[in-house]
Amino acid sequence: FMEKLLFLLISINIFSQEYLPKSGGKIVKHTYYTLSYNESHEQANWVHYKLTSSFLNGNTKRTNKFKSDPYVSTNSAGPYDYKGSGYDRGHLAPAGDMKYNSLSMQDSFYMSNMSPQSPSFNRGGWKKLESLVRAWGQNFEIYVTTAGVLNSNNLGSVGKNGVTIPSKFYKVIYVPSKKMMIAFLMPNRSISGSLKDYVVTVDKIEALTGVDFYSQLPDNIENALESKVSIIGWDFRGK
Repeated sequence: FMEKLLFLLISINIFSQEYLPKSGGKIVKHTYYTLSYNESHEQANWVHYKLTSSFLNGNTKRTNKFKSDPYVSTNSAGPYDYKGSGYDRGHLAPAGDMKYNSLSMQDSFYMSNMSPQSPSFNRGGWKKLESLVRAWGQNFEIYVTTAGVLNSNNLGSVGKNGVTIPSKFYKVIYVPSKKMMIAFLMPNRSISGSLKDYVVTVDKIEALTGVDFYSQLPDNIENALESKVSIIGWDFRGK
């Protein structure tokens, strides 16, 4: 019992609370990921988590048990908000990254970890990017921050709670051991071409979202990593 408790306490620190972004919203800390909940848009400003090969090598099966997040004090969106909308309940921290154990898998289906995604996007380009990030997580210890861009250029809303449909989604990935950072910005629709075509600066995503990423890094390192586009050291393997 004590060993399991110690592991849980370590996991809370290791997997979800290092390098947290800064933004508005209510911080909600789950065991394996942390998010900032935006009540106005009924979804996360960002979801942030650590990914490692040992975490990815879990064999927990996908549950598909979508549920409201009881840890959101203002109440999160519900699974019913998406019914008949034509949009998928798109994971931000994907279930495929949360196979470590039953708790990580169950928590990944909280509606606070969902955002309305076009089916062609969720099951196409976004899925392709998620697979690429997992491949990187097998090779490096990485941190992933992801969400929709919540601003005036959205595509409307779904459900009685008025869940915003973002027009774009982003991912920011950081490898501390290599001092490497990369960011993606993708439209919420069917996409074509290489994922390399959607690489942008972190500065651009910060300008669009108002979120401050990796402020814990020394300014010279943060500025250097966030101000330029570089795919050097990132294996796209034809994606």
